[in-house]
Amino acid sequence: MATRRAVLGDVYVDATQARTTPFDEGFQSFITEGAWGSVWSRPGLTQRERSMITIALLAALGHDEEVAMHVRATRNTGASAADVAEALLHVAVYAGVPAANRAFKIAKQVYAEPQADPEKNGGSHE
Repeated sequence: MATRRAVLGDVYVDATQARTTPFDEGFQSFITEGAWGSVWSRPGLTQRERSMITIALLAALGHDEEVAMHVRATRNTGASAADVAEALLHVAVYAGVPAANRAFKIAKQVYAEPQADPEKNGGSHE
């Protein structure tokens, strides 16, 4: 949970926890333990590097809400806009120009948002 909060921010994680119901609490535990506890907490890559990889993968797979959430999270991981742009160039080459084009559009929208808006500090489920 500490890593999840460090990357996504307390406002987002608190809001997600407040929306958790018995229906999805197992899924929320799985995300916290699997993604944040096992993968994001491993040594070997920095949060900045993991952030760039995650954004590229989500963009390649067309997970737009998750792309937006993880671009917002770069405020906490240290990945710059230039880092994200480089990752999205890789998406264009290896996953296709349309996927990268969509992700660039999403990232530009996120970078235009006011940083202090807690209503926009998150995505779909993480």
